Amino acid sequence: MVMTSPATSVPPRWSTPDGRWTEPDLHLFPQDGHRYEIVDGSLHVAPPEPESHEAVVRAVVTTLRAAAPPGWWVCDRLGIEIGDSNLVPDVTVLRPRSSGAVWCDPADVALVVEVETAATRRFDRLLKPSLYAEAGIPSFWRVEPGRLSPLLHTYEVGAARYRVVHSIEGAEPVKLDAPYPMRVTPAAWI
Repeated sequence: MVMTSPATSVPPRWSTPDGRWTEPDLHLFPQDGHRYEIVDGSLHVAPPEPESHEAVVRAVVTTLRAAAPPGWWVCDRLGIEIGDSNLVPDVTVLRPRSSGAVWCDPADVALVVEVETAATRRFDRLLKPSLYAEAGIPSFWRVEPGRLSPLLHTYEVGAARYRVVHSIEGAEPVKLDAPYPMRVTPAAWI
């Protein structure tokens, strides 16, 4: 991918790589709030997220970090390399003694969380979970807007696909066991 921009205020022009998109191509994009990901060698770009999305991501990170046993890592926007795909979940929980690579190995990941928006709904509900499950990531959470508070769906992997474990909404704390024991209250995330 080549970016050219004369000294004037002309916006940069991008060209596609010869062949498939790869992880090094992602480093050439600006840090402009868009989410750039690769799925099976094809580029996917999501628009910048609204502040309401970012607030929920921060709240989920805070919840997971508060419950994390020593050695576990809770990260926002940490990339995962899955074959020819480079995905960036909203939140990633890494097991103790993970590799610490810039693009982590799915074997190091205990949980991925996607907070959906109108622009990412199908991607977060259909495509990304199927790739995470095929990679063997044991737990997946999807947070969607609910009637009164965010709605949390928790999933566990089995036979290379996820099955729903919980659907949680409201102000009552609910005990979860994966990726480690904790209590969650989705209403506190807004």
